[in-house]
Amino acid sequence: MTTDSKIVQFYLGKTTDNRGRSIEEIWQWDHELLERTHDYIQWLFPLPEVSRFHPHAPILTEADITRFRNSFGLNTRLTVSLEVILDFYGLSCQYLEPKNFKIVPAVNFPIRKKCWLHWGNHNHLRIGRILRSLQVLGLENYAQSLLQCLEQLFILEEGKITKLTLASWQDAVKAY
Repeated sequence: MTTDSKIVQFYLGKTTDNRGRSIEEIWQWDHELLERTHDYIQWLFPLPEVSRFHPHAPILTEADITRFRNSFGLNTRLTVSLEVILDFYGLSCQYLEPKNFKIVPAVNFPIRKKCWLHWGNHNHLRIGRILRSLQVLGLENYAQSLLQCLEQLFILEEGKITKLTLASWQDAVKAY
């Protein structure tokens, strides 16, 4: 019998992060708390690499990645994390059919973009992490849709996203 890692247990709601916060608690945070807190994104969107900014962030193992990729429940919960962060950015997942969707600017986009859509914003690094995490954990279709939305914003919001940032987002979505 194998025991789930801390990140899998966190995602399943069986344990808390290193600061005692449950995933359900983080999902309930308002936009201000999501903006000013800097160590939750590594828990909602884990990677197989060490975080440059938070040494206590979880690091995905191959077993974790396999577990996420093969678990409808974990993928569903990862989608909840994505919807929380999309709302923070003023984006939303528009479902055309159950498995047919696209990520688009939401009604609150004109207000929400002010907190992140400008050159050099730290949220651009968060977005790169989100894209890569979705790709690694098996939600490639969500990563691709988010990237397509961001590429459109790069054009529509000229000068607010650098070419270097866009390229890093595109690299994040390359096959795992």
